[in-house]
Amino acid sequence: MRRRTRAGLVARSAERELFRRNFDTSPDDGRHRFLFHVHGTAGVGKTRLVREFEHLAREQGALTAYVDETSGSVPEVLDAVCRQFAAQGHRLKDLERTLATHRERRHEAETAALAALAPAPDGAPSAGGMALARAGLAGLGLVPGVAPFTAVLDPEQLAHGADRLRSVLAARFRSHEDVRLVLDPASVLTPVLADELNAVASDVPWIVLLLDTYERTGPFLDTWLHDLLTTDRHGALPDTVVVVTAGQHPADPARWGTFADFMTSLPLQPFTEAEARGLLAERGVTAEPVVAEALRLTGGLPVLLSTIAGTRPAGPEDVTDPSATAVERFLKWEQDPGRRFAALAGALPRLLDVDVFAVAANCDRDRAEELYTWVETLPFADRLGGRLRYHDIVRAPMLRLQRGRSPRCWADGHGRLARAFRRWREQTESGRDTGTLWLDETWCELRLGELYHRLCADDPTAVPDTLQDLVEACDQGEALAGRWIRVLEDAGRDAGVLDAVAWGGQLAGALAAGGTEGVLDTVLTWAGAPPTSPGPAQPGAGPVQPGAGPVQPGAAYRPVGAGSRPVPAGDTDYGAPPRQTQAWPRSLPVYGAIPSRITLPAPLLARIHRDRALAHAARHNRPAAVVELGHALALTPDDPRTLALRGEYLRPLGRHAEAVADLERATALDPADAYAWASLGTVHLALGRPEEARTALDRALALEPDYAWALVRRARVARELGDPEGRLAALDRAVAADPGSAWAHCERGDALHAAGRDREALDAYDRALALDPGYASAYASRGAAHHRLGHLDEALADLERALELNPSYAWARERRDGVLQDRDG
Repeated sequence: MRRRTRAGLVARSAERELFRRNFDTSPDDGRHRFLFHVHGTAGVGKTRLVREFEHLAREQGALTAYVDETSGSVPEVLDAVCRQFAAQGHRLKDLERTLATHRERRHEAETAALAALAPAPDGAPSAGGMALARAGLAGLGLVPGVAPFTAVLDPEQLAHGADRLRSVLAARFRSHEDVRLVLDPASVLTPVLADELNAVASDVPWIVLLLDTYERTGPFLDTWLHDLLTTDRHGALPDTVVVVTAGQHPADPARWGTFADFMTSLPLQPFTEAEARGLLAERGVTAEPVVAEALRLTGGLPVLLSTIAGTRPAGPEDVTDPSATAVERFLKWEQDPGRRFAALAGALPRLLDVDVFAVAANCDRDRAEELYTWVETLPFADRLGGRLRYHDIVRAPMLRLQRGRSPRCWADGHGRLARAFRRWREQTESGRDTGTLWLDETWCELRLGELYHRLCADDPTAVPDTLQDLVEACDQGEALAGRWIRVLEDAGRDAGVLDAVAWGGQLAGALAAGGTEGVLDTVLTWAGAPPTSPGPAQPGAGPVQPGAGPVQPGAAYRPVGAGSRPVPAGDTDYGAPPRQTQAWPRSLPVYGAIPSRITLPAPLLARIHRDRALAHAARHNRPAAVVELGHALALTPDDPRTLALRGEYLRPLGRHAEAVADLERATALDPADAYAWASLGTVHLALGRPEEARTALDRALALEPDYAWALVRRARVARELGDPEGRLAALDRAVAADPGSAWAHCERGDALHAAGRDREALDAYDRALALDPGYASAYASRGAAHHRLGHLDEALADLERALELNPSYAWARERRDGVLQDRDG
C-alpha cells in the first residue's frame, strides 16, 4: 500500500524503474550507473522523485543519506551524512571525530585571526584589524563571499594577510594536519570519508548519497563530487556507492562529459496528459470536467496535481467557477474551517516550525501542534532541515488569495509575525555584545524574518530599516548582504509591491557587478549622491600593517587597539611597499528606475560615506577617503567618530593643521574617545610638539590603559623627550597588552638596542619575526644588533633578507655595507 501510494504521488514510473533496476546490475556491468542527475524546472517533482529513489534504495537494503540546501559546505554535508548513517545503525566514528576537530580548529582559526591581527582594547575586533583578518581568511579561502575583500585589497595585501594567518595557525596548532583541516578541510575529511565508506560497505549491499537542490549546493559540491567519483585523489570509493543529484540545471558538460558512460541524466518535464490523468485516476479523480479543470490549472506540474488529487473533487459542479485556482480548489474540499485557515496561515512565513505556525495561525500551543501535524502531511509542504516550506508553486497563489481577499487580515497576520520574530530576536540579544550578533546565524534569521513580515505588512519604517541593516550586512561580506537584498525582493514579490521587487533587483545587480561597495554606491545614488571612482592608490603608499585601518566599517564605534591605525607617515619601513593598486572597473549599469519612495536618514547616508572612506583607505587612497569623510560630515557635522577618522587620515598626508582641528573637535565632542586622543598625540609629535603629544597620549591611556597602539606612540614621545626608561616601560606594557603585535615587539627591540642591551634586543626581534616572517624592519634591526655583537654572518643574512623584502630600504642598505666593510676589511 505504501509503495502504491508513493507511486501515485510521483507517477514517474520510467524513472523509478530505471533507478530500481540499477541495483540488479553488478558494478562491473557496463550498464551499471554510479551517478544519476535529475534536473528540471521548479514544481516538476524533483524532490519527490529523489525521496522516492531513497525509498527504493532502502528497499534494496541500502544505507542512504539525503542532503539539501540546509548544508552550506562540504563539512556540513559530511556532518549530515554522519547523522543519517548513525540513525540507520552505522556510525562513521572516525569521520565524526575529524568533523568535531574541524569545527574546533575552525573556531580557533577565526578567533586567532581576529585576536592576533586586530585586537581592540575591549576584546572586540577593531576596525582595520578586522579588514586584515578578513584579508587573511579570504586569502586562505575561509571567507564565504570573498569578492568584497578581493575587490578592496590588492593581491599583495591578500598574500600578506594569508601568510600572516598561516604563521599564526602554524604557531597555534599542534600539527600540520590541524592547519590543513582549517585551510582545506575537504582534503582532510574526504579521505576519512572514503575509508569509512569502504569499511561500512562490508555490512550493507549499497550506499546511496542523495544531493538535492543542487542548483544551490552544486557551486561548492560539484568539483568535490567529481574528484570523489572520478579520481583516487582522496582514496578509492567502494564500487557499491551510488550518488543522486537533483537541481534545476543539467550537469556541467565540461566537467562531467567524460563520465557519461557511468552516469544517467534524468530530465523531468511536467506530466504529459496521460501521466496526469493516471495520477488523478489513481486518487479517484475521474470526472472529466474535474480532470479537465485540473489539467488547465496545473499545467501538468506534479506538485499541483498532487494537491488537487488529494482533495478528491466530487463532480463537475466543483469546476464551474472560472476564477477558481488550484489553492481555492484545495481549500474548497477541506470541510474543517480550522484546517482551511491553518493551510492558508501557514503560507505567510517563508519557513515553518511549530512556534512560527502557532503565531501565524493565531492559536494556542495545543491546537497549533494538532494543526501543524496535519500541515506536515500536505503534498506541497516540503521538509527543509527539520522545518516546513510550502512549495513556491502553491505558496504564491495562497499569498495572492489572502492579500486580495482581506488586505486588513493580511497586514494583521504579518504584523503579528513581525512582533513575534522581534520578541524572539530580542531574547537572543539579552546580555550579549551587539558586535557579535551579526556572526550569529540564529539572530540573522530572526532579524530577516522580522523585516520580511514588516515589509509585507507595509510598515512605513520597514524599507529604511532594511536598508540600514543592509549597510551593516555589507560590512559582514557579500553573502550576508545578499540575504538582506533577497528579503527585500521576497517581500516585494509576495506582497505585490513592485517597487520593492525593482529595488531588490537593482541592489542584486549592483552586488553582482561591484560587490558590497557596488551596493553602497547604489544606495547613495538613490539618495542623489552619484558614486565616484575609487581611483588609484597613492604612489608609494605604505602597506597595511596587521590590524591597520581605523574603525570596523559599520561597527559600533570603539577606540581601537594596537596596530589598529593606518600606516603613519614615516612608518613605511614595515614590510616592503606594495605595488601600486589599480582600481577595479566601476562602470556599473543602471538597474531600473531610481526609487522615489525611499527617504534615507542623514546618519545612514553618512555611514555609507564612512564605509566608502574605509574602502579607499584599504587601497591606500587616503585623499579619496578624506573626500568621502567630508561628505559624511556635511550630513552629520558633529559626529565625533567621523571627525576622528578624518583627522587620522589627514595625518599621514602631512595635512597636520587640518588633522589637529578635526581631532581637537572630536575630543571636545567626545572626551572619552581614546582613539581621537591617541591620534591627536601622534599629530603633535609629528609637528615637533612632544609635550602636547605626551598630554594627549596620556589622556588616551588614562581612558584605555592597555591601548597598545597608544603605548607604542607614547614610547616614541619618551624617546624624543630623552627618557629611555619611560620608553622601555611603555613598550613593556605594549607587548603585555598585545603579545601578538610584531610591531610592538620590534619597537621594544629598538629600545633595548638603543640602551645597549643587544642580546635582549635579539630576543624581541626574534619574537617579532616569529609573528610576522615578512617584517623587513625587524630583519634590519636584528641585523644591526648582530653587527654590534660581532655576529657578522648573522648580521649580513638578516640585512640581505630585509633588502629582499624591501629593495628600496636605504637604512638597511647602509647597515649591510657597513657589515661588508667590517668583514672584508
